[in-house]
Amino acid sequence: MSSLIEAVDVRRAFRMGPRTLEVLRGVSLAIAEGESLAITGMSGAGKSTLLHALGGLDRPTSGQVLYRGRDFYAAGDRERSAIRARKIGFVFQAYHLLPELTVAENVLLPGLSAHGAFLRGRVLRARVGELLARVGLAARAGHRPNELSGGEQQRVALARALMNEPELLLADEPTGNLDSQTGEEVLDYLFGLAGERRLTLVLVTHNDAVAARCHRHVVLRDGLPVA
Repeated sequence: MSSLIEAVDVRRAFRMGPRTLEVLRGVSLAIAEGESLAITGMSGAGKSTLLHALGGLDRPTSGQVLYRGRDFYAAGDRERSAIRARKIGFVFQAYHLLPELTVAENVLLPGLSAHGAFLRGRVLRARVGELLARVGLAARAGHRPNELSGGEQQRVALARALMNEPELLLADEPTGNLDSQTGEEVLDYLFGLAGERRLTLVLVTHNDAVAARCHRHVVLRDGLPVA
């Protein structure tokens, strides 16, 4: 099975006044198409930093991120943004829904990034309806985020992440703000949709039970994979 995305000796350091904090210290990791991978570790181990590097959000200090064999960060900013918009979906712990937009408008938003989106309005709206139905929120399409529970907001965020039919889904502590029962429901949707669409899933979590649902589990410690 070929790799969809690969980290090659990825390092990331941050300046903290006179000090340099090295968060990633040479991570090499290949993730196959259709694989689900959990990344766990203590707070500060570099989990989210690695996820952001894999998703094109945070340029490594050194090393490479290869997307289908091509150096992601060698691409220009516009090309990298286009790859992120078309090929990668993000689900964050804090949902990041826009409060002034309805549920349907939040899900639609990524679809507007594509060239000619306004000419395909009917198709895009149909996709929004399909995704909201799939996550059990068709009846909430006209509501605003502050009218939803935390679990409902996270399901909206999941639908939004899938709007452009990505091939890679990156999830950073997607159940971290939810109670255990609601978190399980969101995970069922997450793994169910990833399986149906044969997505590659990379999931950051503190929860070993969540990690056990993935095909593979990598532990980060002090910026390096140890398992």
